[in-house]
Amino acid sequence: MNAAVRRNAGRLLVATLMGFVFGALLTELAVRFMPESSARTFFTTSISAAFGPLVLDLVAFGITLGPLVLNLNFLSVLGALVVLLTARAWL
Repeated sequence: MNAAVRRNAGRLLVATLMGFVFGALLTELAVRFMPESSARTFFTTSISAAFGPLVLDLVAFGITLGPLVLNLNFLSVLGALVVLLTARAWL
């Protein structure tokens, strides 16, 4: 893999993660400020996937990561799309 492809893949990953963080912010704002309605339920209902603890035990040291949880809802996907479309020239 050449350097340009790795750089573009890294930028895409960073932009996607920034988008999910922006989407999480949008979700929190919707929970706090939208009145109780079917629209609020639609925007804030999420699907969660959890990956149990990942243990890497080497002789000299050990690392435990987890559990890692991915919460996916409409606003997090929307946030990722907005950031990716905004950062299109950077990618």
